[in-house]
Amino acid sequence: MNPRNSNLPIQATASVNHRMHRGSCFSERLGSLPTVACLLAVAAVSAGCSTAPGPDPLEAANRKVFAFNEGVDKVVLKPAAKAYQAVVPTVAQTGITNFFSNLQQPWTSVNLLVQGEPKASLGALARFGTNTTVGVLGLMDPASGWGMRGRSEDFGLTLDTWGVGSGSYLVLPLFGASNLRDALASPVDSLGSASSHIASASARNTLTVTHLLSKRSQHLGAGELVDQMALDKYAMVRDMHLKRRNRGRGAEELRPQQPLQDQP
Repeated sequence: MNPRNSNLPIQATASVNHRMHRGSCFSERLGSLPTVACLLAVAAVSAGCSTAPGPDPLEAANRKVFAFNEGVDKVVLKPAAKAYQAVVPTVAQTGITNFFSNLQQPWTSVNLLVQGEPKASLGALARFGTNTTVGVLGLMDPASGWGMRGRSEDFGLTLDTWGVGSGSYLVLPLFGASNLRDALASPVDSLGSASSHIASASARNTLTVTHLLSKRSQHLGAGELVDQMALDKYAMVRDMHLKRRNRGRGAEELRPQQPLQDQP
């Protein structure tokens, strides 16, 4: 399960400026993978050159899938996350969170590079190297204390940076909130996932389940707060997702700068 597509609320970012920069379509291949080239072409045609008048033309269907996902979460994920939180020591939970965050850094570095941010790309690699070695396989995070702040980038955000619009908002079964662009980008992101290159299926499944429980447990409190306060949870999750995944040329407004060193 892809954590970034979770329909669970994530802490809202502050001072978000509405964006939609109309970028040009692209047909350039990425590397030598024909699958990726086909993906980019479809994404550009489907979502890249226009901004839909409404973000959720599939709302009726999306709400049904959202209700299904909420049911699965209530019966399976939430109880499992509570058990994980109760059984696993806090220090171990922190180590697991750090471990999976560290695994994302090489792919983040690749995406930052093709987004035209070579310095940030090198910073992500430096963070990965530091936490993998000094931080004992990423279980600890000394890099943050040394000024190497974490970033999380994926191919969907890279397409956004290149000017490809998000297309229709989608709620995917089990995977949750997404959009047409990100759904098409998922196969590329799977190539950059460290777990996808593990030969053992049992090891891959163990990593996937552990990551899922770790992510879900982190949002137990926020999820319960939204359940209590939101008049329309579907609309809140959708709006938060759209703000987080659509930044275009307004990227700097949407995410804080995280330099390798403190500015004088």
